Amino acid sequence: MDALIVFWSHALAAILFAALLIWRLGEASRQPGQRLLLAALAMTACWAWLAAVIPDDPLVGFAESARNFIWVGLLYSLSNASDERQKGVHLVYAAVAAAIGMQVIADVVGLAVTRAVVAETSLILRITTAAGALVLVHNLYGQAAPSSRFALRSAMLALALIWIYDLNLYTVQYLGASTSSLLAKFRGVAVALTAPLFLLGTRNEEGWRFHLSRAATFQSLSLLAICAYFALMAIVATALRGSGVDWSATLMIAVLAIMTVSAMVLLPSARARGWVKVKLAKHLFEHRYDYRTEWLRFTETLGRSGQDAAPLGERIVKAFADIADSPGGLLLVAEGARGTAIAATWNWPAANPPADQLRNSADFWNAVEARGRIIELQALRDGWASPRDSVDVPACLLDEPQAWVIVPLVHLDRLIGAVVLAGPEYRRPLDWEDFDLLRTAGNQAASSLAEAQSQDALADAQRFDEFNRRFAFILHDIKNLVSQLSLVARNAERHADNPEFRADMVATLKSSVGKMNDLLMRLAPHSPSRVQRVSVEPLRPILAAAIATKRGEREVQLLGDAGRRALVDAMALEQAVGHLIQNALDASSGTAVIVRVSGNESTIHIAITDKGVGMDGDFIRNRLFQPFVSTKAGGFGIGAFEARSLIAAMGGRISVDSRPGHGTTFTISLPAADQASEPLRKSA
Repeated sequence: MDALIVFWSHALAAILFAALLIWRLGEASRQPGQRLLLAALAMTACWAWLAAVIPDDPLVGFAESARNFIWVGLLYSLSNASDERQKGVHLVYAAVAAAIGMQVIADVVGLAVTRAVVAETSLILRITTAAGALVLVHNLYGQAAPSSRFALRSAMLALALIWIYDLNLYTVQYLGASTSSLLAKFRGVAVALTAPLFLLGTRNEEGWRFHLSRAATFQSLSLLAICAYFALMAIVATALRGSGVDWSATLMIAVLAIMTVSAMVLLPSARARGWVKVKLAKHLFEHRYDYRTEWLRFTETLGRSGQDAAPLGERIVKAFADIADSPGGLLLVAEGARGTAIAATWNWPAANPPADQLRNSADFWNAVEARGRIIELQALRDGWASPRDSVDVPACLLDEPQAWVIVPLVHLDRLIGAVVLAGPEYRRPLDWEDFDLLRTAGNQAASSLAEAQSQDALADAQRFDEFNRRFAFILHDIKNLVSQLSLVARNAERHADNPEFRADMVATLKSSVGKMNDLLMRLAPHSPSRVQRVSVEPLRPILAAAIATKRGEREVQLLGDAGRRALVDAMALEQAVGHLIQNALDASSGTAVIVRVSGNESTIHIAITDKGVGMDGDFIRNRLFQPFVSTKAGGFGIGAFEARSLIAAMGGRISVDSRPGHGTTFTISLPAADQASEPLRKSA
């Protein structure tokens, strides 16, 4: 019964893989790259048929090793590791291939020698091969392009199932468990179940694209090293099992001693760690840097934001220090034709260079700007720098042993600044990869620094603009106050003896002085806005005060429901209405200006109407509310603009209705605060 299960399970796997092979023959004729896949399918079918027909023959073991070798070779071709871009990948595949080769040697030795140690060594090598192959599958799938993972998923899952089953089978056999015979019987069924997965996975093989990162390579190397360590220990223990000497304790002590000494050398010493990192990057990879990782880290450091983020200058220095494994550095910012100045430091291990020497080195920085080259200070000190790199470096930098490299920050052919990096414990000469990466990073950092400087300049310009804007409004209000005081002065010549006039004049002067003091306060950098507090206010006293300031030879009438209450800032509303009344008086002559209050439960309308010259639609749309545009001789052109700004700040709006020759009506709409009304008809 057991023989029948072994035969039919493996025969089923052979039939399914043979059918899959025949189905893929047409694709192989059109795509030569599919031939390795056909070879893997053919070898799997051959192994399954041999396991069904002659399950105990050594030929089955050789067929299994050939099957594993071809599948690993297929993974190698898919990973693009053969194009020399990442030398470390070669070691991963070489380790697995070596385990397979040693397995074949052990099987050959087993034909001549029947010792148990050979059989146990063979099992250990099979366990190592299965574990190493699983590591390759895991890392290759994890590093595949996201768009191709769906196409790869089924094939990678099939390979993983084959080698997981092998790993468990050989582990159980090595441990001598009784369940090993049961796993061996149904091994063919497990392999047969992977055939449909291969069928699904090979239908879209054009989507199989891999990109191995350094993290994947180091992870694969680490896991394989662990597997190799346990395999070596198991082989040695098996070989020495019959010697009568307990070598395990001695071997374990020796391994632990080597690991301890290595850790004591590498962990405390930054120089040793730097040397190891340089050698690994030099001999395992064609390129020194993983450019994608470096660039993501660089841009993330530059773009970090939030309350806990360091200032931009410190972030720039740190970003460069991370690339070059530098402990810290300086950021120097150009100061026009006067040289540079220290803008930021990050973990700089020495005293800051004297500011006067940096400012008096304009010639050096002009040369750096013209060349745009990275300067190795260590090379200049030791005398092995290229003649074209010989520049007159400031003594404060050249004589400082901690200063290692100067990276210029050039934006649009203009030197924005430079980063001076401190030297690491292990200093190596920079090569073309270092220069290319640091130069590109310098351009990006220069762009960020130039943008920040532009934003600072824009913020300063905005503050000056705000000051000028306030000053323009204040001048406009002062002009109105001067007009009011001029009217008082003219009337004083005629009515100075009238006690009532004198009392009214004193009140007007006090009001003008108070308004002038308020205007001066608005020039302060942190002065409050013109609309400070919106509250429920009665309209009658506000409108009456605005009309009173314009009292003169002309009549201004207040009509309508002036007893209403609105949500306004009293002083701002008085100022806005005063501007509109003044404009109405200037635009008309001989007729009264009407201020009318109306509205409904939710909105109050204050209309200022004159019978003056009026305005056309084009002027209203394009020029009326533009600052510094006026049709009056000597006018500032700010009154209507300021009035609309004040009303908008209170949550209201201004509309205009005007026709040339028929006059103009400005209507202020404000939120109502109550539903009470008090009809009033009053002439002021």
